[in-house]
Amino acid sequence: MSTSERGAGGVKIGVATDDGETVSPHFGMAQFYLVFEIGDGVIKGREMRPKKWHQHHGEGQADGGTIREGDSEHHAHGEMLSNVKDCEALVARGMGRPMYDSILQMGIKPYVTKIARAEEVVDAYINGTLDNQAVT
Repeated sequence: MSTSERGAGGVKIGVATDDGETVSPHFGMAQFYLVFEIGDGVIKGREMRPKKWHQHHGEGQADGGTIREGDSEHHAHGEMLSNVKDCEALVARGMGRPMYDSILQMGIKPYVTKIARAEEVVDAYINGTLDNQAVT
């Protein structure tokens, strides 16, 4: 785990999820963030947060908005990441390179893992053993 802690409450790790238990296979299509607060090497709390999502090529967003061809991908990613700006890391089992880069630009560490259970991801993060697969 990083020694830099955001905020007085400790480190927050966001996990893309659809059910609050498992890590989403694709970051962009996940419905929620499960945000874990970590302090003193243990999970201190967890919170489900809504996640805006998008589809490419002008198809609808879950919140009723649309992404038109003229809108930038970066703007769309910024909207999707707005509820996890306080997190140190974001985890999914898959994500595209543009999203990976957008997360990095926000100063957040993106992880693409093979681990399917959200709590196992956080335990691995705490222990410094969380895998991070290559994103192309």
